[in-house]
Amino acid sequence: MKQFGGRLLIGTLLALGVAGCQTVQTTQAGAVGIERGQTMLVSQEQVEQASAKQYQEVLAAARKQNALNRDPQQVARVRRIAQNIIPHTAVFRPDAPKWNWEVNVLSSKELNAWVMAGGKVAVYTGLIEELNLTDAELAAVIGHEIAHALREHSREQISRQMAAGLGISMAGAILGVGAAGQDLMSMVSRVTFELPYSRLHETEADRIGVELAARAGYDPRAAVSLWDKMAARANGAPPKLLSTHPGHAERQRDIAKYAARVMPLYEAARR
Repeated sequence: MKQFGGRLLIGTLLALGVAGCQTVQTTQAGAVGIERGQTMLVSQEQVEQASAKQYQEVLAAARKQNALNRDPQQVARVRRIAQNIIPHTAVFRPDAPKWNWEVNVLSSKELNAWVMAGGKVAVYTGLIEELNLTDAELAAVIGHEIAHALREHSREQISRQMAAGLGISMAGAILGVGAAGQDLMSMVSRVTFELPYSRLHETEADRIGVELAARAGYDPRAAVSLWDKMAARANGAPPKLLSTHPGHAERQRDIAKYAARVMPLYEAARR
């Protein structure tokens, strides 16, 4: 009886999982033409709620270590560039400018930046200072991270993890019960800090990022010089932002191609 009941429950949950699986178009194509549909098994709301909680935990830990927003001028610079870009997210998602965007700077020698669902961005001081980033190069970084959020790449990764291994309690993830919220927070942390984005995800973020930068009045060609600087630091242990991305030469060709495509947008923004 117990075994039969367990099988029935699993069958029911799997059926609910299939029913909850949907192919969505998270963004409009933009000038760069991103049109790929994405298969999602978890809702946008669930991932954003978990991300908001996880983000606050990260900030709290940084605050305890005196590593959160230590340089007011640097923080103001990063936030100014982000605020110049955010209004242009409407090209890809009309709802995005109204998201509860948060942009913070963490003191670390690591050459890194990341984003969580719903627009929770962090940039590391090492990336800014060690690479001596120009505003346009910093816009390329921020635009890239914002693009990941617009495309809901973390939600897509979590959905794939669920489909492959049912890492989250299926009952909790679908029905919203038990410890699912904590499980989902753990998965948000994992896809943010441990699991690499796919080559496809990175290419999409590169292309959308250069368009966002161009529309905000930042030279999109700066993305090429940014990744040149990153590649120059790739001897030995490559920076996290570079280590799981497409090959340098391939990436530079693609970025240069799409930067050229959006140059008219940059020129119009500069008038």
